Amino acid sequence: MVYEYSDIDEPPSDRPRARGAEADYFTLFEFSAKWDPVPTMLTQNHVGVVKGFMGQTTGFKRSLIKKHIVVMGDVPGQEQVKYIHGNAGKGTFTFLAGHDPEDYQHFVGDPPTQLSLHRNSPGYRLILNNILFPAAKKKERKT
Repeated sequence: MVYEYSDIDEPPSDRPRARGAEADYFTLFEFSAKWDPVPTMLTQNHVGVVKGFMGQTTGFKRSLIKKHIVVMGDVPGQEQVKYIHGNAGKGTFTFLAGHDPEDYQHFVGDPPTQLSLHRNSPGYRLILNNILFPAAKKKERKT
């Protein structure tokens, strides 16, 4: 019945102070489109601060993230990282900690979230960025 499956998880009980849904937010990093096009696409949003949400992996411990992984969102001043990206072999991966951006504590078996009620959700926008990201192609420039 243990819900945790890895030591990289930063569950709410490990945080210096319990924050709850009303105070749980993380900040997206800003990247240069010229130098970091992929993280720029993946963090594109209409806000820079996003509501946090829980899941089997609610956050990642910064101290356990490898140096070559790009941190794209974290809880400022804390060990918790919420959004990461990296390369693996010939592909890439992106992890957004939590389960459902519009249901803070969504459990297995809970009814599905009505997506139509959350058209401007910053959390869903991050998920959508990852769905659309593979379709982005560099245009060849005429030189």
